[in-house]
Amino acid sequence: MKKSEVKARIDILRKEIEEHNNRYFVLNQPSISDYEYDILLNELNTLEKKFPEFIIENSPTKQVGSDITKEFKQFEHTYPMLSLGNTYSEEELREFDNRIYKTISQSIEYVCESKFDGASISLTYRNGSLFRAITRGDGNKGDDVTSNVKTIKSIPLRITCKGIPSEFVIRGEILMPRAVFNRLNDERIKAEITPFANPRNAAAGTLKLLDPRIVASRSLDCMVYFLLAEELPHNNHYDNLKEAAGWGFNVAESIRLCKNIDEVIHFITYWESERKNLPYDTDGVVIKVNSLSQQRDLGYTAKSPRWAIAYKYKAEEATTRLLSVTFQVGRTGAVTPVANLEPVLLSGSTVKRATLHNEDQIALLDLHLNDMVYVEKGGEIIPKIVGVDHSYRNENSKKIVFISNCPECGTALIKNEGEANYFCPNYLHCPPQIKGRIEHFISRKAMNIDGLGEETIDLLFNKNLVKNISDLYDLRMDQLVPLERLGEKSAAHIIKSIRESIDTPYYRVLFALGIRHVGETVAKTISSRFRTIDDLISAGAEQLTSVNEIGPKIAASIVAYFSDEDNLEMIKKLKSTGIRFSAKDESNITRTDNSLYGKIIVISGVFLEHSRDEYKEIIERNGGKNSTSVSGNTSFILAGENMGQSKKEKADELGVPLITESEFLKIIGK
Repeated sequence: MKKSEVKARIDILRKEIEEHNNRYFVLNQPSISDYEYDILLNELNTLEKKFPEFIIENSPTKQVGSDITKEFKQFEHTYPMLSLGNTYSEEELREFDNRIYKTISQSIEYVCESKFDGASISLTYRNGSLFRAITRGDGNKGDDVTSNVKTIKSIPLRITCKGIPSEFVIRGEILMPRAVFNRLNDERIKAEITPFANPRNAAAGTLKLLDPRIVASRSLDCMVYFLLAEELPHNNHYDNLKEAAGWGFNVAESIRLCKNIDEVIHFITYWESERKNLPYDTDGVVIKVNSLSQQRDLGYTAKSPRWAIAYKYKAEEATTRLLSVTFQVGRTGAVTPVANLEPVLLSGSTVKRATLHNEDQIALLDLHLNDMVYVEKGGEIIPKIVGVDHSYRNENSKKIVFISNCPECGTALIKNEGEANYFCPNYLHCPPQIKGRIEHFISRKAMNIDGLGEETIDLLFNKNLVKNISDLYDLRMDQLVPLERLGEKSAAHIIKSIRESIDTPYYRVLFALGIRHVGETVAKTISSRFRTIDDLISAGAEQLTSVNEIGPKIAASIVAYFSDEDNLEMIKKLKSTGIRFSAKDESNITRTDNSLYGKIIVISGVFLEHSRDEYKEIIERNGGKNSTSVSGNTSFILAGENMGQSKKEKADELGVPLITESEFLKIIGK
């Protein structure tokens, strides 16, 4: 990047981070997750280190976010209230441990504490009495919320134990238990007030209320995590916290003294799942050097102690609120429920929607509106709801019920015996089904018509230019050019691609028709047994089921498709365009010889002469079988450039030969 570009990016990052700080600390309405925030902050920190000439004193990398508000009086912190550095990986934890040992030559103990997700507070006691309670603020000064904090029953107003320092500061996290959060949100929903997004926001918002009576009604709690004074009872953090527990403060029972970094990692692993059983939200573990003298030797950066770090759990599974459920209609008429969620970060991306699969899944989860749900990514791609946190449920919330009519055309839905999904039978007039069939028809593995995407199909449909797949072949340049996002060049490309699709092989045409339950493999099987479309149209269920791989369900679907007069009329129109509806003259589809008969072949890598899909076809028409995994039954691997390393290692282990592209073409006589 040029320096001018770096400077511009730094300015943008600083502005974004400051806005997010305001939303988080002041408004209690964060718009991004901690993980997303950390990504922005890390990018800014990296750029500032690489280009130190752009560093400024008030950069967000050098400051703690501020929760200071005008309604409260501010006071200085006796000891600066800094933030912690974050990590999301075991590797970075070990790097933290290595850095410690570069400074400290003695053995090191760590204290592990659950990282409670609430609002930070600093409590000052003088002569045993609570003197002042201050929010984190900007790290140097914060809001005086003493009157509100005095309503929190777990914070002692006076300590009568012997041996306490004449003045000390104890820090903690103001928390709202999940049960209280649920009750509060129930009340807000009934009063038609926007519910709080999470307990942390609710706790922080409550702490800044101007009426202590309302604060008292919300049953806040406080978990302390740090004791500071000129003269402390012990020279280590762990014993000081245990001492504070004896004075009447809440100290987490989960706190653990660890002898080394391996014990720290074991603690983190254990609490990753166990934390869900706690009555409060936690989002990680705080790791601190136990010895206070070692802490002093390690010191601080501008905004963080060098002797502590926060490990944050990755959001492989996230909790968020179910806002609503909508129902989508696919090209075959299958109706799929989709959960609309409060945005949440999951595996590196923001998730707003998740699949619910079918009616059975909704019933299994027993979903209600406004439920707090657990979301994870199936195969790290498609988000799905895997559970419900019933502790948050509003007793009066509405149960999610599967619809009985199509959300697009109003037709009563049908559920066939033995099938999990409902579908809309109105395939001729249901808009999503029509558009879905057209999108399927033009797809790469079907007719491979280039230049037409989902948006363009939607445009053509809404302009009444295309109402079924056969209408594509009537499109003209003068109809396409005036359309939005198109022009002469794009229109010409579309028309050319439509014309070229006329030469698509018969089995792919069958697949392109979008007959329910007829995929690529079944289409190939059908084309080899019923050599023309007319043979297939006249075939009955008995003839169809006599073919290997075609069962009663597929047969019934094929018979139903060709029993419909509208479908027959559409095929008649497609025939008139010259599209292939016969396999009799397709030498590139029918088997050429048996040179690969009985061979099981795995394809891996990139090739020059043909694509992987084309090689699959070549293998099949020469009598071979395709496989995706290497096993003892594999005859050989057709190996291209950059073949998969795991397949290569498996082949070496099993003694499976690798055949190059040129060697393969010689085998089949090309």
